Amino acid sequence: MVDYEASKCYIEDGCATSQTNFIMLAKHKIFVREKENEMGKLVEQYIEIAKKRNPGEPEFIQTVEEVLTSIEPVLEAHPEYIEAGLIERLIEPERCISFRVPWVDDNGKVQVNRGYRFEFNSAIGPYKGGLRFAPNVYPGIIKFLGFEQIFKNSLSGLPIGGGKGGADFDPNGKSDAEIMRFCQAFMSELYRHIGPATDVPAGDLGVGAREIGYLFGQYKKLTNRYEGVLTGKGLTFGGLAGRTEATGYGIVFFAREMLKHCGKELAGMTVATSGFGNVTWGTVQKLNQLGAKVITISGPDGYIYDPDGVTPGEKEDYLLELRASGKNICAPYAEKFPSATFYPGKKPWEVKADLYIPCATQNEIHLEDAKTMVANGCKFLCEGSNMPTTNEAIEYLKENGVVIGPSKAANAGGVSCSCIEMGQNAGHTVFSPEQVYQQLETIMINIHKAAADACERYGLEYDLVAGANIAGFERVAEAMMAQGIV
Repeated sequence: MVDYEASKCYIEDGCATSQTNFIMLAKHKIFVREKENEMGKLVEQYIEIAKKRNPGEPEFIQTVEEVLTSIEPVLEAHPEYIEAGLIERLIEPERCISFRVPWVDDNGKVQVNRGYRFEFNSAIGPYKGGLRFAPNVYPGIIKFLGFEQIFKNSLSGLPIGGGKGGADFDPNGKSDAEIMRFCQAFMSELYRHIGPATDVPAGDLGVGAREIGYLFGQYKKLTNRYEGVLTGKGLTFGGLAGRTEATGYGIVFFAREMLKHCGKELAGMTVATSGFGNVTWGTVQKLNQLGAKVITISGPDGYIYDPDGVTPGEKEDYLLELRASGKNICAPYAEKFPSATFYPGKKPWEVKADLYIPCATQNEIHLEDAKTMVANGCKFLCEGSNMPTTNEAIEYLKENGVVIGPSKAANAGGVSCSCIEMGQNAGHTVFSPEQVYQQLETIMINIHKAAADACERYGLEYDLVAGANIAGFERVAEAMMAQGIV
């Protein structure tokens, strides 16, 4: 962007001001503003294309809007991207797979679900992204996650493209045998479309170590190949040490770098988190290690406030017990630990804290939540889950001086370790936890640097939301241009 005030030309001799320079400056202002208006209109056209092609899919449109408005400065600098139809290609998945998943429940009744795999972009590597099993899964959710995955994977600096998949299957309340039969039925179609050099799925909501094991077993049976086609596997059959906590650790490493940039330290800070699954558990564990105090967790039933902190040992470990129970509620935490209070039907964003880290699901922070957070003195938000903050809430927080660590940067630690697992499998070797943690920390430091450098390069101050989008986009765009119209 042009700093018009700084670009004024004055002739100091005799305090005379050059009329010619003023005229040239005025013309330049008009030219630049016209260009900015043209680019804004062009971005709006791209967003309209996405809306027309993907009706009734607000989650996907939300992430398209957020990314495309951020990369306007890059498009201004690279008109060749527009000429090559790069954006039109970027917002359209390379391949969309939808399939029937029939399976038999414990009562002998046939059930039918719908499975998906959206292979979004392979410009910088094989498709990589998780599988989500949840009753609200539909194409709009998968597209949003897959589109975000493109830039998240690019930011990691690793050779992995973007994809996502899942099914409208609810694992909650199902027996192990039912989950096994569903996973086997799901893989009986998915196996045709994946492979270690093509598409490597992992876990996500509703897909943990148990589900990955069943999926891998069925893939091996169908293909007669033992290969790294899935990540998040158990340690006894190719899994990566430290993968379970990787996303949470990465979030905290990114938050630490963000705070360091602002002259702050994690040690001694109070932190409000949401969720209670693997991501929250890893986040809580690393925050405790670095001297912060986590005072909230949450579930679909409400949130827990623990002023004494979710401390190492019994409290930390209980998060895993809650997740393993299959009940998907956090209220039992308050029953077990007297220092805690359960607030049914509420979200933790009403609690005053130094740092907020949402780790549960998409769009859990709305505009009203953002207003409450600002009223409570919020200065820092680091997004742990995928797109946890609505665009309106992000704008309000930024307008009120809140520094935001965007999810596509902050939670890239999980997929980064998945790529490390792919390398471990391909090299027929085993990495130690120390090797994994060291690589993860380096990756997260580099991701923060890439986003911050993009901010500086395009004069965006310290807007990490825009910086992350730009840094992720630039790498993918360059690769797409080099590979032609495909």
